[in-house]
Amino acid sequence: MDPRAPQPDDAPTGVLAVLVVRTGGIAGIRRRWRVDPAPDDEQRWLELIESCPWDDPEPESPLGADRFTWLIQATTLHDERRRELPESALVGAWRDLVDAVREEPRADTPHAEGQ
Repeated sequence: MDPRAPQPDDAPTGVLAVLVVRTGGIAGIRRRWRVDPAPDDEQRWLELIESCPWDDPEPESPLGADRFTWLIQATTLHDERRRELPESALVGAWRDLVDAVREEPRADTPHAEGQ
């Protein structure tokens, strides 16, 4: 079965989690945000995930110190996708997905690792 094939209207979309990790910057602090969508919100998240160009060639990383790198991972019932992007490539659909994950209300706050 093709994981990207349309599902019947009554089938769950199955977005299990979207994880965003930002590393780098001046202090080199690692930040994480994660969304585990409620079933009634899965379609919106699936649309955000599907709009990203996961299969495009890897963008070139600009030279220079203290730049952020973003790891984006989306897990569904049918697929797991992972992409690492330099800050300069975080535009369009990628930016929309990352911003949605970062803005999603959650019980705990984003945390820094490696302090």
